[in-house]
Amino acid sequence: MLIERASGNHALSDLVRSVKSVLALEPEPEKWAPSVARILRPFLGNPGLLTLEQRQPDPERYRQHVLYVEETGAFSVVALVWLPGQSTTVHDHVSWCVIGVHQGREHEVNYEVVREGESEYLLPIGESTHGAGSVAALEPPGDIHTVLNPGPGTAISIHVYGADVRKLGSSIRRRYDLPVMESRVAAAS
Repeated sequence: MLIERASGNHALSDLVRSVKSVLALEPEPEKWAPSVARILRPFLGNPGLLTLEQRQPDPERYRQHVLYVEETGAFSVVALVWLPGQSTTVHDHVSWCVIGVHQGREHEVNYEVVREGESEYLLPIGESTHGAGSVAALEPPGDIHTVLNPGPGTAISIHVYGADVRKLGSSIRRRYDLPVMESRVAAAS
């Protein structure tokens, strides 16, 4: 089911067909995210993938454009559009997901939850900046992260989630509103 105006969008239709093919032909669900990551990469940067409307940001926060949701709810394709400085909360996901940077750059910080007695903290365990053409596959659990557009321009990423974002509203399972502990690696330097 196409959510936004994508009729006549051959690139999006080809991407959707490719994702359907992976899910139909790959019998092991744990291989879906890496397989979808491989097929997403060639679509990134294609000027025909998104309409002008689907490239529009929101001045207040990153904007989600739902591009496609499979009728069975097996997967969704979403475009996230970020102005410089816009970011997500620290969160994890309800299902596997694949993220590809279509335009601009995104900076990601990964965390793990540390429990000490009655206290919980977020410990940064890695960070990286992904440019246009970069692809990452995430599998819960252990996919706690935040994403930021470091600028200078608008960033757009294409996300394929193994969930029905039409019903859920997003792919976020949990938001982590915990204090961030200084990385022990950084503190030792």
